Amino acid sequence: MTPDELKSRLAREVLVADGGMGSELYAAGVPLRACFDEVNLSQSDLVRRVHRAYAKAGAQLLETNTFGANPIRLARHGLEARAEEINEAGVRLAREAAPAGVLVAGSVGPIGPIEELDGITGEDVRRSYERQIGALAGAGVDLLILETFTSLETLLAAYGAARKVAKVAVVCQMAFGEDGRTPAGITPEQAVRELEAAGADAIGANCVNGPIRTAQVMERIASCATVPLSAFPNAGAPTFQEGRFLYAKDPAYIAEYAGKMVAFGVSLVGGCCGTTPEDIAAVVARVGGRCPGARPARVFVGTTRAPAPARKRGEGHVETFLDRKRPSPPITVELDPPRDLDTGRILAGARSLAEDKRVRVINVADNPLGVVRVGNVAMAAMIQEATGLETIIHVSCRDRNLIGLQSDLMGAWALGIRNLFPVTGDPAKVGNQPGATSVYDTNSLGLLDLIARLNRGESATGADLGGRTGFTAGVALNYSGRLEPHVHRLRKKVALGAQYVLTQAIYDVGTIRRLYAQTADLGVPVYLGIMPLVSERNAEFLHHEVPGIEIPEGVRARMKGLKGKAGRAQGLRIVRDILSEAPGTVPGFYIIPPFESHELALAVVDVIHEVARKR
Repeated sequence: MTPDELKSRLAREVLVADGGMGSELYAAGVPLRACFDEVNLSQSDLVRRVHRAYAKAGAQLLETNTFGANPIRLARHGLEARAEEINEAGVRLAREAAPAGVLVAGSVGPIGPIEELDGITGEDVRRSYERQIGALAGAGVDLLILETFTSLETLLAAYGAARKVAKVAVVCQMAFGEDGRTPAGITPEQAVRELEAAGADAIGANCVNGPIRTAQVMERIASCATVPLSAFPNAGAPTFQEGRFLYAKDPAYIAEYAGKMVAFGVSLVGGCCGTTPEDIAAVVARVGGRCPGARPARVFVGTTRAPAPARKRGEGHVETFLDRKRPSPPITVELDPPRDLDTGRILAGARSLAEDKRVRVINVADNPLGVVRVGNVAMAAMIQEATGLETIIHVSCRDRNLIGLQSDLMGAWALGIRNLFPVTGDPAKVGNQPGATSVYDTNSLGLLDLIARLNRGESATGADLGGRTGFTAGVALNYSGRLEPHVHRLRKKVALGAQYVLTQAIYDVGTIRRLYAQTADLGVPVYLGIMPLVSERNAEFLHHEVPGIEIPEGVRARMKGLKGKAGRAQGLRIVRDILSEAPGTVPGFYIIPPFESHELALAVVDVIHEVARKR
């Protein structure tokens, strides 16, 4: 398919591509550390079966299982000499599974940021892509899809190689973080400008984000691009359950956002991580064969802020919030560190909470959802110095091995931080660093044991530390599905030394009542998580794309069509209604304000006290 043929077809009809080949292979038992591209040779029947499932679902385009089949990436598995064989097999398997009229696209993924590849030059990258793309073109692909690139430089190198060794159309897709930028700070508008100048035949976004955030990025791309548009969102964010990454997906939801993207001009729609044949069937039913809609006229203009001046570190407190007795229930508010170097807004919010005198402690998360932020140990120390409030730092097992975990915890103690909240952590692949890996040397249970060892004055290996820490440790209750298994796991955590519990935001009164009935004998306080909704889109995103949050349909219906001031007001009414019906024995509250809004947090504090006065 020539560039002109692709552009002509996408101008008059929407094409639906397949979904996540890698996640389907993983679901079928291929381990994460395996070379997924080599499966073309060792388990060809499995690859062919996945292709056929997508074709049966109605996909009009199948991507080859060659995402990482360039020689440089294959070298990590000792397979660089078999690059041509693996790519040719990938094309053959897709072609064998494709019914008449279904296109086969050669999938080409990133090598990684050039500066992070030891001894690899730009010329090495170019030659590596020429080998892979030459093999794909020689085997007869109809077009090429260069996808999941976070480095514009590397994508342009791959595109240049494609133009040199192939004559087929080339689709260029980048992976943007939840902030709408690549890790290097490239915006969708900048990417469009560079890629159109290079001659890309279609431009789009894939991976990292679920349907909502992909749609937001695509609307920006649609506002400034002139070539056809493509979008391949993830199914949402995966959860780690019983040793496997699983996606809690909703085909109708994925199809709904496919429809929204088609309405503003996207004409090539598929899926990335976690999207299954069932999802693609729903997308086909929703948009297959339609004409793409008109593109938006607006152009997004980004803004930047100057970094705030650095702050001195404080020493913190020894006594913890659990030791203090007050007539009103304790309240903790989460203020996540910023995604940039401007810490001033978070510190200003913390000062406002301290001046209110009804908030006891500030929670500081640890790169939640895998999104890079200022380190929470430094942020917590700054908050403690600026406000006199205590902090609770979240400690994720995702980003640090056992060496780093122990080192950071010892450093936190030295800075006066006394309260910890160990979590296993969202997998790195859901965040804004697509090339990042998850460590997981341990999990939240193992981290509790490590904290207990530090409190005894010993390291993970039993070495004497010459002193003892005195951390308090809380744990999470992420309710999803049946409550009983989560409470059972919670009891294990308490047995390991957990001293308090913070729940995920819960929007169902029946669930809250069952939770407190089943944890009445736990012996530690269970703080109820409260996250006020602010808009319809916020409610839909939390329900469909944030692991551990379930929002009843009736609650989401109350947010229908709302945003801005009206959305915030309705969200607070929902909080008031939930708390009015919740048990009066709730020992404390954990407020998670959207967008780190201390104003909204204080509004929730007002609601908590209002409901308490009426009891």
